[in-house]
Amino acid sequence: MSRFILILLFFLFSQLTYASAIDSLRSFVQQAHTFKAVFSQTLLDKNLQVMQEASGTMMFERPGKFRWVYEKPYQQLIVGDGSRVWFYDQDLNQVTVRQLDLAIGSSPAALLAGSSTIERDFELTDIDVQDDMEWLEATPRAKESTFELIRMGFSKAGELREMVLRDNFGQFTLLVFTDLDANLDLSPDLFQFAPPEGADVISD
Repeated sequence: MSRFILILLFFLFSQLTYASAIDSLRSFVQQAHTFKAVFSQTLLDKNLQVMQEASGTMMFERPGKFRWVYEKPYQQLIVGDGSRVWFYDQDLNQVTVRQLDLAIGSSPAALLAGSSTIERDFELTDIDVQDDMEWLEATPRAKESTFELIRMGFSKAGELREMVLRDNFGQFTLLVFTDLDANLDLSPDLFQFAPPEGADVISD
């Protein structure tokens, strides 16, 4: 049985204990002003069949600035500049831009790049300990969220390692983070975006 399936079984059937993942998340929000990591992402349908695998790099600077670079299997860029979020599909040469609060109000980006108001936007619950990681469940308080719930796994040292998300269609997204670095000096240019010449731009 694959590790992903084991994670999802844990996701579906774990019982409440009282770990300290919420404390790890609070420390992560308070202490990691900038953050960079390599990620792998797997999308599964409601029958736990793999639909897509992707990988790339992500970074953020609190509050609300982030950069997700998808390198495989396609090239896509998502940039949050503090007020807007830019989605750039290189193959289509298409840019979609949304207001930041509408784009990440109750999303994984809000959990990772948001400010200390996280407990205003999400209901947090400590859950189980698995594979030496402490897990919490974050349920969006906003009804219009595209995610039903999110789980985050922290190492015993308080490092964010994994996320599992279930959307409103019953699909799962698994994110695994490696090569983590916090509080680096990141160039402001990383969190700016200008649509390439000739790109089709779609906005709210």
